[in-house]
Amino acid sequence: MDIPFNKPYMTGKELWYISQAHANGHLAGDGEFTKRCNAWLENFVGSNKALLTHSCTAALEITAILADLRPGDEVIMPSYTFVSTANAFVLRGAVPVFVDIRADTLNIDELLIEEAITEKTRAIVAVHYAGVGCEMDTIMEIARKHDLLVIEDNAQGLGSTYKNRPLGSIGDLGTLSFHETKNIISGEGGALLVNSPRFGERAEMIREKGTNRSQFFRGLVDKYTWVEIGSSYLPSDLVAAFLWAQMEEADTITQRRLNIWNTYHQWFASPEEKGKVRRPVIPPECKHNAHMYYLLLPDLEQRNTFIQKLKEQGIGAVFHYVPLHDSPVGQKCGRVSGELKNTKNLSGRLVRLPLWLGLEQQQAGVIEQVLKALGD
Repeated sequence: MDIPFNKPYMTGKELWYISQAHANGHLAGDGEFTKRCNAWLENFVGSNKALLTHSCTAALEITAILADLRPGDEVIMPSYTFVSTANAFVLRGAVPVFVDIRADTLNIDELLIEEAITEKTRAIVAVHYAGVGCEMDTIMEIARKHDLLVIEDNAQGLGSTYKNRPLGSIGDLGTLSFHETKNIISGEGGALLVNSPRFGERAEMIREKGTNRSQFFRGLVDKYTWVEIGSSYLPSDLVAAFLWAQMEEADTITQRRLNIWNTYHQWFASPEEKGKVRRPVIPPECKHNAHMYYLLLPDLEQRNTFIQKLKEQGIGAVFHYVPLHDSPVGQKCGRVSGELKNTKNLSGRLVRLPLWLGLEQQQAGVIEQVLKALGD
């Protein structure tokens, strides 16, 4: 077998739309396809404003600027997340405060957030791991009580919901990723979701190198100039053209991924019952988008042996994050709140299985090898 962990999917219209963007004579940012994608996101997610960026990292950096962070300010987040979640705030001089994750969803444990808050705390970052929503009602209540911003790192969760509300639309700000490993892709790419209207105008300026260029093109000012700090966070319209082809097929892509996810889930119920593995947990108030399918092995040694056995059969199964609090920069720039027992335990047990469109024809073989590797 030769089953990679990920295989980027194309709908068939991507190259045609890229050629249209070229024919339009606008290859730089904020062309016709960028505008289509922004509008689609505003409608699909329900945000006040959506702005494409060249990555989710870029969108997170914009949220850090919008938060007016100063050196020494603190931002609460899970340690079990990608480096960009913390990097965006460290770049502003802020201190990431790492809180433990829940044992069921691997999302930030909302019950541990309040004890991590100090007079320096300015924001909470809710990372929706595997496209499964955090306990947002509790997080929003804590944020209101302490006058904190809530930023949703929804890199993995486009199309998922929490209590029928799209992820990314609940906090003050949200971010998305369209990296090639995500459900809807453009190679590299992302978006900023602005839910609190007070951030809309500044977000535009920060995204466009700190200028009021968008206001100029809307006829609100007679010339545009440097009015904010910012950077070049826009993607090319060629990237947006590729993305538009994916957005047109978003519902179909999600449903096909759910079918693959559900097939895995059904087959691995038996080894879970025997205590050989634990499957993902989806709370009843959450609807997920089948971003990833993972298994939790009993310990690190068995996880590594399992990955090696699948590798020998040509199947690309991988582990995920090294917790940020264990990283050199995390130890230098961050602060730990509590013991992070679940983070330390679960991060060493988790393994992700291949999940991409087209896997359907080979999934039975993958399942067979997984069961063999588990001794089931």
